[in-house]
Amino acid sequence: MTTGLDPLIRLLSKLPGLGPRSARRLALHLVSHKETVLEPLARTLAETAETVRPCSICGNLDLHDPCTICSDSRRDKSTLCLVEDVADLWALERAMAHRGTYHVLGGVLSALDGIGPDDLAIGGLLQRVEVDGVSEVILALSATMDGQTTAHYLAERLAPTGVTLSGLAQGVPVGGELDYLDDGTLAAALKARRPV
Repeated sequence: MTTGLDPLIRLLSKLPGLGPRSARRLALHLVSHKETVLEPLARTLAETAETVRPCSICGNLDLHDPCTICSDSRRDKSTLCLVEDVADLWALERAMAHRGTYHVLGGVLSALDGIGPDDLAIGGLLQRVEVDGVSEVILALSATMDGQTTAHYLAERLAPTGVTLSGLAQGVPVGGELDYLDDGTLAAALKARRPV
């Protein structure tokens, strides 16, 4: 059945986590609550499209360029945390564990998806390490095959700079029970064991 909502449903189904059925339910909800949800959402989307932009230094999304993190004088500019995308940056910020700066790579190397070094923000990373006095780069990439391939590639590219490279610890999460962990997580935890 074709309805006047089909273009909206098609667009909504492109959002992460929404398939055609969920998009249809969401479209019906939006239209049913036009004044309280749909119209304010449309205004907010238009405003966001106008005002939010990527930071020219790190790639974070913000109202300002450079972003709030890059322009914060209290940040440790010598420690740079490399992340795959903005969602990873926001997750680390939410944890309040990193007080340095960030660099958003924009993805990871993936032969299957046709993503090579030229498709990522590697040039900007190398420039920042050379010019900004960065002494440590934290490779905070996912523990997938593509993430590890990217980390290895970057380690080779950054080696001539003399910068210290570190990676996120992998293994048993805080509060995790061994019986519920997958084999890969257990193997990584055993390999990364440390003295007590």
